[in-house]
Amino acid sequence: MIEGLILDLDGTVYLSDELIPGVKDFLNTIQKNGYEVVYLSNKALQRRSTYTKKLNELGVPTSEDKVINSSYVMAHYLSETSPNAAVYVIGEQPLVEEIKEAGMELSEDPKYIDYIVTSFDRDFHYDKLQIAYEAIMNGAGFVATNPDRTCPVKGGELPDAAGMIGAIEGVTGKKVEKITGKPSKLMIDTALERLGIPSKNALLAGDRLETDIKMGNKAGLTTVLVLSGVSTLEDVKSSDVKPDFVIESLSKLQEKIDLNV
Repeated sequence: MIEGLILDLDGTVYLSDELIPGVKDFLNTIQKNGYEVVYLSNKALQRRSTYTKKLNELGVPTSEDKVINSSYVMAHYLSETSPNAAVYVIGEQPLVEEIKEAGMELSEDPKYIDYIVTSFDRDFHYDKLQIAYEAIMNGAGFVATNPDRTCPVKGGELPDAAGMIGAIEGVTGKKVEKITGKPSKLMIDTALERLGIPSKNALLAGDRLETDIKMGNKAGLTTVLVLSGVSTLEDVKSSDVKPDFVIESLSKLQEKIDLNV
């Protein structure tokens, strides 16, 4: 009995600034019929308020408390586990703001940095890598918002946080210690808390086997891979991670799952 849906954004609900065809009607229909929906994004390039505004402008009504991204989960995690820690952020301004608002101290001095927080950073350069190297060699923790290799956009993909993580791992010889976005338990637990239902009554739909589907499977959700983003049917055949259902796009979900609409 599906009572609520957890939906990835990029590659599942929209690509760049355009909704995937048929998604608007589907989402409006299921919400009118009482289904709760929570939206997830591994991107730390924008605040939750920006994602919320974008969805509403695209004709998908939602509120900020129903949008969760990896930077929000990271900030909450650090504030809970290491309040007032000194942090160096390899990421863009929205992530910096999120971390700062959570009470963290921002620092560029490797001797005093407690955590290197790594994310998608289109301004990643050698000086940032040097600071991360020195801080981690001095004992700083190494955490990241998400492990995605690429981010789907209209017409292709962009290099994502895995590039920055890989560079730091390569020079330090240290593996990233904690990832707060998909496929982490922190991310799915936050989403289920917002839905207010047990995992067995929730459905997760996303376009990536290694993050969306892996996370949903581990948490006991019904999982649906959409082919409108990154992962393909060939990927499904060769991967150990198997979704419960595979559909062309989110608009086809009703044809596979008997939702009460």
